[in-house]
Amino acid sequence: MISQGLMQDFQKILGREQVFVSEADRLTYAYDAAVLEPVLPALVVRPRSTEDLGRVVRLCNDHGLPLTVRGAGTNLSGGTIPRLGGVVVLTNALNQILEINEADLYAVVQPGVVTAKLAAAVEAKGLFYPPDPGSMAVSTLGGNVAENAGGLRGLKYGVTLDYIMGLNFFAAAGDLVKTGSRTVKCVTGYNLTGLLVGSEGTLGVISEIILKLIPLPGARRAMLATFDKVDQASETVAAIIANRIVPATLEFLDNFTIRTVEDYSHAGLPVDAAALLLIEVDGHPAVVAEEADKVEAICRQMGAAQVHTAKDAAERDRVWSARRAALSALAKLKPTVVLEDATVPRSRVPAMIRAIEEISRKFDLPIGTFGHAGDGNLHPTILTDRRNQEEWHRVEAAVEAIFDAALALGGTLSGEHGIGKAKSRFMEKEVGRGTILYSKRIKAALDPKNILNPGQSIGE
Repeated sequence: MISQGLMQDFQKILGREQVFVSEADRLTYAYDAAVLEPVLPALVVRPRSTEDLGRVVRLCNDHGLPLTVRGAGTNLSGGTIPRLGGVVVLTNALNQILEINEADLYAVVQPGVVTAKLAAAVEAKGLFYPPDPGSMAVSTLGGNVAENAGGLRGLKYGVTLDYIMGLNFFAAAGDLVKTGSRTVKCVTGYNLTGLLVGSEGTLGVISEIILKLIPLPGARRAMLATFDKVDQASETVAAIIANRIVPATLEFLDNFTIRTVEDYSHAGLPVDAAALLLIEVDGHPAVVAEEADKVEAICRQMGAAQVHTAKDAAERDRVWSARRAALSALAKLKPTVVLEDATVPRSRVPAMIRAIEEISRKFDLPIGTFGHAGDGNLHPTILTDRRNQEEWHRVEAAVEAIFDAALALGGTLSGEHGIGKAKSRFMEKEVGRGTILYSKRIKAALDPKNILNPGQSIGE
């Protein structure tokens, strides 16, 4: 429990209305989008300035209070589930786009800026911020940095890390740390930016982000290819990449997901297809036309029953909106949805899809598979009811089997969702004991009181 005196200290820093103490308020921030038990924090606070954020970090460290930073809480690995008796720090009041520099192609933002808000603001100026996590309409950029979020465009444009030029963050003791620069090149000191991105709030509290922007592509063309066999679709993914074509997006949906999404969105998806690929190429208009023709030819050579090109931006947006709604659509079918993101080398996508189908049969569980097949990042989604204990045991076994299959194919536990609490016990399988110990030594050196999001990521 936090003492009355300490609670008053928080209120002096932030104002009484920015310190939430009721059980109902605290329960709101006891869980995130992962299927894990909620943990009630002792206090929830909402800084409205960078200076106040630093003061909160310092106060938590002085009193040894576990501190969990929370943006929108859309993460799927338990990364914002707090420690019992700890403090949740909300960033949604730190939501300003501080600068969009058109000459030097960068933006400076606070951590609570919603991803889609930045994307729209820079696009209005003819610029482009490519990372597009599925939750971008509500997820925040601070959370994207903490989880190193990916998205549909990761195949061609990379992930959040590829667009971070610099960060300001508070160390555990409340000291302000500046890393990176507004310049294209910067090799001053350690690469602390790289250390913080993907650290899931365990090494620092982000207060400001410098993001690289690029010119908006001059043209786009979206295609939908349908297949009568799942293997044809998955092998087409590998064939497109093998032909040295890198689309902006290359998404896979199996029949179960297609039907569910169509029932939810009424976007006109082909519900009889065994699988479909959603493909978009972008760039210079002439290059787009050439690559689109090549992609269509490859799809037909690999057995596509039909290849349809969106006739206008409205049709394109309708189809992509439907794809982004895949998780929401699947979530309506059962009380509990377990969404994973085990990722394999792109050439092993067909083998991974076959492995998921076998796991579905073995454990007698419905699994809808969709995801970013172009970069090997699939999202097998298990539909269940956690209240059914016997079935839930099968779900847990199936999740572990999915991880084992991905690792056996040279893959990784997570392509974009992070490790958090949900996957920390599996980390050693992928990286080995030495890596876990090395990571723990870094954590202990930078956060000796272990206040920064304890229990996350590195198998504590």
